[in-house]
Amino acid sequence: MAQSRPILYTYFRSSCSARVRIALNFKGIEYESRAVNLLKGEQTSNDYIELNPGKLLPYLVIDGNGLSQSVAIMEYLEDAYPDKPLLPEEPSQRAHVRAIVNAISCDIQPLQNMRVLLTQPEEQREEYARKIISTGLAVVEKMLEKTAGDFC
Repeated sequence: MAQSRPILYTYFRSSCSARVRIALNFKGIEYESRAVNLLKGEQTSNDYIELNPGKLLPYLVIDGNGLSQSVAIMEYLEDAYPDKPLLPEEPSQRAHVRAIVNAISCDIQPLQNMRVLLTQPEEQREEYARKIISTGLAVVEKMLEKTAGDFC
């Protein structure tokens, strides 16, 4: 039986989903995109919770596996589809790329996503998100100064 195309559960405003879309496209992996509208709460539907109890995006069904968390998905793609690598070969360069990825995916993005922003008073959300994002991206810019154009 032929392998079906991977299915990516995604949302156009999800930066986590964007990471995975970029990795899939960079590696030339054709996939089916299924939209889950976060603003309409579609991630809390019984069907989606059965698929992904975390109620988050992205979620990738590939090679018989259901994978969540964008960085874990990208690591799977790197290991399972090594022909067009996302990471440089040299270990210290790989570590540098991973540090940048973690600065974005751990230090910036979770603190300004919808799940967290909804815990803030409505009148403070925009300023809170702006502060988290600008502070974090200033750090990422400094990290990129060392390698810009080489592999990041």
